[in-house]
Amino acid sequence: MATYGVDLTSSFKPKFEPTAETLTREEDSIGFTDKTMATDISKLTGIVKPVPKFQLTAEEIAINAWLPMTSSRNAKWWYSSFHNVTAMVGAGVLGLPYAMSQLGWGPGVAMMVMSWIITLYTLWQMVEMHEMVPGKRFDRYHELGQHAFGEKLGLWIVVPQQLVVEVAVDIVYMVTGGKSLKKFHDLVCKDCKNIKLSYFIMIFGSVHFVLSHLPNFNSIFGVSLAAAVMSLSYSTIAWAASVDKGVQPNVDYSYRSPTTSGTVFDFLTGLGDVAFAFAGHNVVLEIQASIPSTSETPSKGPMWKGVLVAYIVVALCYFPVAFIGYWVFGNLVEDNILMSLQKPTWLIAMANLFVVVHVIGSYQIYAMPVFDMLEAFLVKKLKFKITWQLRFITRNIYVAITMFIGITFPFFGGLLGFVGGFAFAPTTYFLPCVMWLAVYKPKKYGLSWITNWICIFLGVVLMVLAPIGGLRNIILQAKDYKFYS
Repeated sequence: MATYGVDLTSSFKPKFEPTAETLTREEDSIGFTDKTMATDISKLTGIVKPVPKFQLTAEEIAINAWLPMTSSRNAKWWYSSFHNVTAMVGAGVLGLPYAMSQLGWGPGVAMMVMSWIITLYTLWQMVEMHEMVPGKRFDRYHELGQHAFGEKLGLWIVVPQQLVVEVAVDIVYMVTGGKSLKKFHDLVCKDCKNIKLSYFIMIFGSVHFVLSHLPNFNSIFGVSLAAAVMSLSYSTIAWAASVDKGVQPNVDYSYRSPTTSGTVFDFLTGLGDVAFAFAGHNVVLEIQASIPSTSETPSKGPMWKGVLVAYIVVALCYFPVAFIGYWVFGNLVEDNILMSLQKPTWLIAMANLFVVVHVIGSYQIYAMPVFDMLEAFLVKKLKFKITWQLRFITRNIYVAITMFIGITFPFFGGLLGFVGGFAFAPTTYFLPCVMWLAVYKPKKYGLSWITNWICIFLGVVLMVLAPIGGLRNIILQAKDYKFYS
């Protein structure tokens, strides 16, 4: 997959020798615009120096104007806040009390706090690297990978992991949406006939056959805003209802499994659950790409402001739910805390409905980069014409596939642990650090160097250990599961 007008694997060299009249830093109407640079340099120094200009062909401009990630760059800073909240807070927060029961008080609290700090740090790195090359924006995760590791290697390192993450998350959200819909139905209509989970997943999936045709991130800001509000709402309901319920009689904070092997596997699964909860980095650059940028006001300023607000919201959602939920229910808490709460019925039903609204937005946030990859591949590599029919067919097929897999394998807890460790750990915990070291080359044994290597070490350990427990849980749950029940 090529980058536009520049070889990001070589040392940075301008593609042409501009004059004072043509010296600009301009991609096109959807990128940088800085036509004052030549004048400023000439006035201050009397010398005109070459400044890189990334020239796009008419075909490339047309493609960029159509693709989801580059078709609109007029987002406000607060857009990034609720996009990031929607991307991060979701199914993961509901599984945090269960993860605490697998990890125990000490390791659980340590893992939660460390994950919050490390992921905020790696997210800051990605925001900073978005415009590290003057005049160029890395609008996609894989473009940053190509710059750091080389054209081909960067593509193969990032794209498979990013696709695994985003597709897996959408599958998990299909399951989460279906389960929450079923829980809502069962609470408000206790005398109704039992309906299969498969049908609720289909109902949830049908919404995305409509919403998936919104063209880009800015077009789904309303959906994302509603989802962000819902996430804070149902998180508050989860911990407040737990407080109201009170600590359960004979609550037990020991490990769930009576065997040593079971405890070890549960511990590893808990690591994956936490990793899943703190992962939203796979769409960070794509979100930042929707924010306008100039040489005077680069996008990293408003993006970072939005990220800080988002992380405050994340803390307000995660820590109370995780700690209070575990404190109240101990090792008997369900893998989705709302399943442990039965009263007040109307409040728990409302919380489940809020979850449905939120994961609708989360699904779209994670699906948009996949749509971008698919559509870019079809029009750039396979030379399909840019038509609404192409987009309509491609996106509907994607929604149908994720819905089918979700119906077939609705192992919510196991999926969190497996996907969290296997896919989220690299893209969230250590890949940004590896890129930072490759690009900036900080002084050996300096603070930056040591910090990044600590994050890399912890991320690799998480990637290796967490999927083991998640895979075991999937196997155990699959033994008693009847397909399409």
